[in-house]
Amino acid sequence: MNLVNLESVSHAYGPKPLLLDLSLGIEEGERIGVVGRNGGGKSTLISVLAALTKPDSGRVTHTRGLRIGLLSQRDDLDPEKSVKQIVLADRAEHEWAGDQGIREILANLIGDLDLEAKASDLSGGERRRTALAKLLIEEHDLIMLDEPTNHLDIEAIAWLARHLATRKSALLVVTHDRWFLDAVSTRTWEVVDGKVERYEGGYAAYVLAKAERARIAAAAEDRRQNLMRKEIAWLRRGPPARTSKPKFRIDAAQALIANEPPPRESVELVKFAAARLGKTVYDLEDVTLHAGGPDTGPLVLDRSTWQFGPGDRIGLIGVNGSGKSSVLRLLADSVKPDSGKVVRGKTVRLAHLSQELAELEPTKRVLETVEEIRKYIQVGKKEWTASQLLERLGFKGEAQWKVVGDLSGGERRRLQLLRLLMDDPNVLLLDEPTNDLDIETLNELEDLLDGWPGTLILVSHDRYFLERVADRCVALLGDGKLSMLPGGVDEYLERRARGAAVTARVASAVESAEEKPKEASSAKEDRELRKELQRLERQLDKLAGQEAKLHAAMADAASDYAKLGSLDAQLKDIHTQKDATEAEWLELADRLGE
Repeated sequence: MNLVNLESVSHAYGPKPLLLDLSLGIEEGERIGVVGRNGGGKSTLISVLAALTKPDSGRVTHTRGLRIGLLSQRDDLDPEKSVKQIVLADRAEHEWAGDQGIREILANLIGDLDLEAKASDLSGGERRRTALAKLLIEEHDLIMLDEPTNHLDIEAIAWLARHLATRKSALLVVTHDRWFLDAVSTRTWEVVDGKVERYEGGYAAYVLAKAERARIAAAAEDRRQNLMRKEIAWLRRGPPARTSKPKFRIDAAQALIANEPPPRESVELVKFAAARLGKTVYDLEDVTLHAGGPDTGPLVLDRSTWQFGPGDRIGLIGVNGSGKSSVLRLLADSVKPDSGKVVRGKTVRLAHLSQELAELEPTKRVLETVEEIRKYIQVGKKEWTASQLLERLGFKGEAQWKVVGDLSGGERRRLQLLRLLMDDPNVLLLDEPTNDLDIETLNELEDLLDGWPGTLILVSHDRYFLERVADRCVALLGDGKLSMLPGGVDEYLERRARGAAVTARVASAVESAEEKPKEASSAKEDRELRKELQRLERQLDKLAGQEAKLHAAMADAASDYAKLGSLDAQLKDIHTQKDATEAEWLELADRLGE
């Protein structure tokens, strides 16, 4: 049974049509992920489905008594009410305190908030988590979530995915978080050019199905182009005196030309060559750092020693408030350590993308902000102007003369990324770079970073992006150290489940009751051990690459038994080397207390 039906629905804002003659429905128990370009109509679709926006034409029907829970991008919390009043309403304390489901929602979404705090005192992220907790505690037949993962850390996103999977209600979710889409969706809707293209499965299945549709469309287009060329050639053939041709052939050729589609607008990033890095990029030597300044804020690093080397691709993870942005600011020299030393390589050319984007002058034009960096750039054998590059990034025509202050969050993000990359950096510090970017732009950014030859340190709550771009994960677990996580995000979540990772503020408030069983090694010894660890990690990466190549070679030689025997012997040798290297890595990690 359909809970909601749209029949021939169209809607526009000003001259721009967002929904065109849509007919679709949401059935009981369906779990739908919605994707599409920023400004393409996703939020409008949700608003129309929820009957909050009346369409220009068409009909929206709800089944009788339908209970809808909607999380929009703007909340309507009463500023005078407390968190407890908003989330728990008039429930008696024994009622909600004795309900395991409610306790779990509170612990995972607003466990760090004072329940008596007023909504007017909350930050934007805290207000959003409060609104989400309120929605999840209530009972609904259909839940609609517009960007629910905003302001959630990786652990909270993983919990939310598990929670939604256990609910019986239908689900419609708009999000740019592709890992989350895969975790919660069984169908995917793509809002494009006013239409909704429907696909079975989550994000991964959607990508495969869309690629297959594109392949079929490309084959059909090739056939159409061939026919068009033949028709035009036929029109041009024959003696000059013969000007008349059968009308049906002329009509057919003109129809083919008339249907020629305009070039599809694409978001592209140019791969810039990185300046050469020396052996040293960043060395932290016995560094102590507090988030709010010397001895005034939560402790982030406590006599920590670490080395970031050339070509490292690090995902820095930790709970909200653990100090990830503070570490990036330390590396960017925006803040100084309380004690210890940060050694920066002489050849480092740094680009730091902050969350605030405060460095963009709001009164300047888009084109001006790029030409401030460079007016021309050589890419391969071709010279590009700033205007041409902006056009490739989706800023076409008049959009290049928009005032920066009038740009959307996603547009500002694209503009800032272009400015950073045009300056030819060899070290990138990216603090939540996926904020406000649509999936098409995320795919282009990933493609860029895949081939970018430099040192990359990334903070992101987008697990899909993090795992795609970073080679390894380093965590802030609340103990004042940077900890290598060979198991990546999964290992981090396991440690969190065991209570082995806390915020910097919590860690600062709790003094350890246990003495360390080993004597503290000197800073110099720690540096040497970490350098050796990183050498072993590079060796493991190399062995993994050799192992993958051998597996591919064995698949190609499936019928050549002699060659298979030789390849199998090589594979066993690789496994032996890998086991020995991993054992050495574990021994060193144990000595460092990782």
